[in-house]
Amino acid sequence: MGRTSRKRRSTLANRAIAASAALALGGGGLIAANFYASAHEENSASTRNATTTAARTATIDCPDVGQQLSDVPDRARGEVDGELATLDQQITEAYQRLAATRDAQTRDAGYVQNAILGPLKDRRQAIIDRIQLEITRVGGPAHADLDRLAPCSGRPADQPETTDGQAGNGQDQGGQDGQNGDGQNGGGQDQNGGGQDGGGQDQNQGNGGQAGNGPAADDFVDITTVQPNVKKVRTKRGGSTGTFTTSCGVNENGNHNTDNVIVAPGVANGAHHLHDYVGNQSNDAFANNDTFAAAETSCTNQGDKSSYYWPVVRVQDGSSDFDANNDGGGKEGNVGKILKATQAEIKFVGNPRSKVVAMPKFLRIITGDAKAFTNGTANANANWSCTGFENRQLSDKYPICPEGSSVVRTFKFQSCWDGQNTDSANHRSHVAFADAGGNCANGFKAIPQLQMRLVYDIPAPTVENGQVQNPYAVDGFPEQLHKPITDHDDFINVFDENLMNKMVKCINTGKRCT
Repeated sequence: MGRTSRKRRSTLANRAIAASAALALGGGGLIAANFYASAHEENSASTRNATTTAARTATIDCPDVGQQLSDVPDRARGEVDGELATLDQQITEAYQRLAATRDAQTRDAGYVQNAILGPLKDRRQAIIDRIQLEITRVGGPAHADLDRLAPCSGRPADQPETTDGQAGNGQDQGGQDGQNGDGQNGGGQDQNGGGQDGGGQDQNQGNGGQAGNGPAADDFVDITTVQPNVKKVRTKRGGSTGTFTTSCGVNENGNHNTDNVIVAPGVANGAHHLHDYVGNQSNDAFANNDTFAAAETSCTNQGDKSSYYWPVVRVQDGSSDFDANNDGGGKEGNVGKILKATQAEIKFVGNPRSKVVAMPKFLRIITGDAKAFTNGTANANANWSCTGFENRQLSDKYPICPEGSSVVRTFKFQSCWDGQNTDSANHRSHVAFADAGGNCANGFKAIPQLQMRLVYDIPAPTVENGQVQNPYAVDGFPEQLHKPITDHDDFINVFDENLMNKMVKCINTGKRCT
């Protein structure tokens, strides 16, 4: 059910674990650790083994507890969301300790398990126990199987495996998702024309990025080497071919914060990375539906107070920005100059098989997965390309564009709704992707599909000898290593009734409206 209020929660600063005190912070960012350092003290077998272990453990991989919670009573949602935010904070702190203790790891093969992963498991178990208690206390179902999600593991900085091993085809369904029913980005990873080579990252090169946690050279590909991979799906009789475009600017006024009111309401810095906001001007961790309804909007049509927000893009050229020493910014590895989009195109389209119905007010949709590098690509849903090459879409690589071409990010949101709820416990179950033919399954209703296209003028990075110079990347959780697969976008519908009805009519009658 939709939420109209939230209990204000304190920030997570007081929950910080003692291990975070060991962090080596400087230059406004995480320690620029060499993830593949060699031990120099001696050439013993134990030292070589410890060095290999340290090289393999580039980041921390923890099961995503929130995605397993599809059935949480409304009365427990606020508390559970707060506990999930604490789990995120624990992972961030553990990753920071991992990055700050590389020398110790090269000397002791058991260091990562004993000093980082073991204590992290214990702290996670305590929070999982509290989540279970909060759910059952209000009459919800027991989730004893959550205990298996407490342990985390170390993992290298290679790319995640895809579900089908095919190139991310950026399928264009004539205004449809280009998705299958499980939310997988139309085809997943790029292994064609410069995509993943199957061998992962070269473990002799370090992990890249001026903050020491990415991006790496292997995260980039020359767009001119990628083969065209966009497929179109024809609209059939009974489909809806119209569009509705809303103009909300490119965040000219610099409306930023590191909150995420959808997944971490009432928790400051719940996202651990910075967002651009357009549309609704009052979106922060403590906003609620009343806040959104009363807010100002940057949209030209004042009937659209919806909130559209996404992670900022930065160029890591050695420069810093206003948040170099802030939580969610440099303190968590999100460093470099923030780049403002030159275009932010926001469009709603129809369904190739049916008419659409109105979205409910305050509907919340997240597309993509900020944790896709460790979660896997089941919910990954963002594409990267270049102007002049948009028939070539990438899901797991940042494009290097030729001179005169700009970087393009595109998002196609879920376009099927369960007909009842404006949100769900895992923030996904209440909406779904249409299948390849545009059909909504399980009794879901077709709604206008939000499509966003963001364009950036970014100096092309260079890759030489396995190293990337002046890379760019999206902000993210530090343990996600700034991988492009983690890109995501968020939407809260705050259209007034008249404008929403106009949108539906335009789409269903084949008109082009603004």
